[in-house]
Order: sequence, then structure tokens, then C-alpha cells
Amino acid sequence: MRIVTGLFALFMVVSIIVVLFSLSSQKKLKFLSRASLQKANITIDTKQISGRLQYNWKALAQGGEERSGMLHNITDQLSVLAPRYVRIDHIYDFYDVVSRDAEGRIQTDFSKLDETVCDIYHAQAKPFFVLGYMPEALSGDTSLISAPKNWDEWAFVVQKTVEHYSGTQTVLCGGVAGTWLEGIYYEVWNEPDLETFGKWSIYGGKDYKTLYYYSVKGASAAQNVNSFLIGGPVTTKLYKNWLLTFLRYATEKNLRVDFLSWHHYSKNTDDYSQDLINMDAWLTSSEFEKYRNLPRIISEWGYDSEPNAIAHTNVGAAHTVASIRNLVEQGLEMAFGFEVKDGPEPRWGILSYTGEKKPRYYALTMLNSLEGYQLKVEGEGTFVKALASFWQNKYAVVFVNYDESNTNIESVPVSLTNVVPGTYMLSQHMIDGQSSQETIIVDGTGLFSRNLLLSPNSVVSWELVREL
Repeated sequence: MRIVTGLFALFMVVSIIVVLFSLSSQKKLKFLSRASLQKANITIDTKQISGRLQYNWKALAQGGEERSGMLHNITDQLSVLAPRYVRIDHIYDFYDVVSRDAEGRIQTDFSKLDETVCDIYHAQAKPFFVLGYMPEALSGDTSLISAPKNWDEWAFVVQKTVEHYSGTQTVLCGGVAGTWLEGIYYEVWNEPDLETFGKWSIYGGKDYKTLYYYSVKGASAAQNVNSFLIGGPVTTKLYKNWLLTFLRYATEKNLRVDFLSWHHYSKNTDDYSQDLINMDAWLTSSEFEKYRNLPRIISEWGYDSEPNAIAHTNVGAAHTVASIRNLVEQGLEMAFGFEVKDGPEPRWGILSYTGEKKPRYYALTMLNSLEGYQLKVEGEGTFVKALASFWQNKYAVVFVNYDESNTNIESVPVSLTNVVPGTYMLSQHMIDGQSSQETIIVDGTGLFSRNLLLSPNSVVSWELVREL
């Protein structure tokens, strides 16, 4: 009994030592983790130009929140953001495009879809079409996510879509024609790998490759059309097997692939740029050489693939700017922020159902202050990042302090060097709507510097405009 008691006491002592050591190690690791965080000390040499800005954030996507007219009440707000393209899906099932006549022949009517397309044009953007979902008149089982009963009928519908929206003789919206109908994108389906949208395969059975084949067949048959782009595979994330199998099939069948697209939702802003790094690595083989320089498009992206109230806060706004800061240097053609407008219930919108602006909307307007040439930024920290540009007589900088834990506060030293001497108007805008202006004189040293206090998840823009 004494032996057992003694062993038990020894066991308890050892256990306590282990627990104390573990707690001490955890505290030490936590301390080291916090100590390893890098504070920002930003320097922008106005003579160090990284290249022309790509404006890849000037792209927005709208989900299927309403059957028609969903953009009609927000075209003014949308035009302020100056998107290059607005992506829309549900084009076949929401707008009664496809039907059959008395003899069972396929008929197309784009009049209802034209209304939404014209709202996009009225906002000075171009449409980016998602070819889907399956019209009931074609569907193998009447659902919106099945394969068609007849693949040639699907190809015919795609042909008529391209002829209508890219036609050389087409006139839309009372006068939209010519160059406005050039460079229209057609994306084959939406998240085909997701069960909600049909659970298509890339290996056989209900095969996305077949869907792509007949989509390209139809698009290629279009007559009297302007230049346009067709592509995919628009999966829920960038999957290596999907992408490479898709491209090998396109090579085998000699199919057009004019752009590569996928979706990505993540709170981690580095994930988006990692996609581009991964793709570069995956396409190094000589068999993929002709696909390496295709436009790359994230056709939906955001904080969370499920509706999340955080997306409507300053955290969502800071996430938007920090993500774009990473993507703007990655050679990405466009990143379509999801989505333009809520449905009747709050969803992912940068605008509410009735058109009220949310923090992410203001974040995009602040990014739009950047124009011309991108300037190199040095001294970014763990949380604080910046984008800078120069055009004519204006220097612009957008700062962001993205911290998901909502705790990081920094007083950031900021220096702009080699600034052209002169008198400037400095305008400062904050994500909460506060703004200020002051006159700044830059002397012969060409140095402008000051400290900028950034609260957690704040976004601040500077515009330094020289008086002429």
C-alpha cells in the first residue's frame, strides 16, 4: 500500500511539473509570437515605379438574388465604382431566355435579360456572362443543374447568346453597339464542382468537359460577332487536378480557352495571391505552355462563402483592401468582388437591397483614388499594408490595418521621398466617412513625412495633389 501511495505521489508531482512546463511554454510561445509581429515603417520612393496599375479590383459579381431588375435601383452607385465588368449568372433560368415553339423547336428571347444587361451598360461597365443554368426546356430532368437532353441544343443556345451580345450588328439599350460589344466574357457554368450547382465531374459521367466542349462548339458557330472570350473551369477553389485535366482535354480536342477562372473565399488575404503562385508552378510543364499567359480571373471572391455579418463591417472593408494589395502585383486580370447588392435579406452585398452603401463600398472608392503608375512600397508590417500610385500631379496612397482579431493599433511613420517640390493639397479620407484637407509645402529635399495613427481594421487614403 505504501509503495502504491508513493508511486501515486510521484506521479502527481511529475504531472504538476509537466503541466507547469506546458503552461510556461505556451506563454513563451505566445510571447515570442507577439514579439515576432512586425510594426510598419512605410517608405515610398516616388521614383520607384513598379509598372502600370492593373485595376483588377474594378470588377464586381452579382448573385441570383432576384429574377429581374436586381441592378435597376443602384446603377448610379455602381457607376461611381467604375467597374470594368459586372458578372451575372442565372442568365437562362431567371430571364425566360429559352423555350420551345409548337413544333418543339428551340426559341430564344433575350428581352428580359437585356434589361439587366442595360443596367450594367448604364453604369458604364460591360457584362461578364455565366453560361447557366440549364433551361427547363433543355434539361434532362427539368432541374436547373442537370445535363441537357440534347447537347446540340445547348450549343445552339450558347451560339445565339454570343450572337446577341457580341454581334457586329447588335444594338442594345437604345444605342449600345460597336466597341461596347467587344471583349465580352462568357464563362462556362458556375462552380460546377459544387453539389448545389450540379456536382459535375472532371473525370467522366456527368462531365464538365462535355459541357465545356459543347459550349465552345456553340460559341465558335456564332456568326458576325465581335471578339469575345470564353473560358472556365470556374471551380469553387483553384484545384490542380481540375485545372490540369481540363487543360489537357482542351488541348486534345483543340478547344478555345481564352481565360482561366476560379472562385476563392478566405479570411486569409495571402490565400488569393497563393493561387497565382500555385498556378505558375502547375503550368511549368511544356504541355501547358500555351496556357501560361492567358488572362487569370477570380470570378468570385470575398471574406466568407456563406453570408457573414462581418462582411458588412470595417473588418470586411479592410479585408478587401488587404486582399487587393496582394493581388494587384500578381498579374491577375480581374478579381470579381461578390456581390454588388443584397437580396431582400442581408447577404454579401456591398450595397443593401435598397442601395445603402456599406464599408466595403467605401473601401473600393478609396482604391479608385489610385491611378496611373504603381509605386514601390517598403516597410510594411504584419498588419499594416499600403498601395501607392503616381499620375500627372497626384500621389495617392491607400493604407490598411487588417487584423481579424480587431486589436492592432499602430502609429505608422510614413515617408514619401523624391517628391517634386511645390505646394500640395493633402486630402485624407477614412473608411468611416471622416475627411480632411490641408496645404502642404514640399521643399527641395523632396521629403514628405508624418505619423499616421491606424486603428484596428481602418482604411485611410491620401491624395497629395500639386498645385500647377
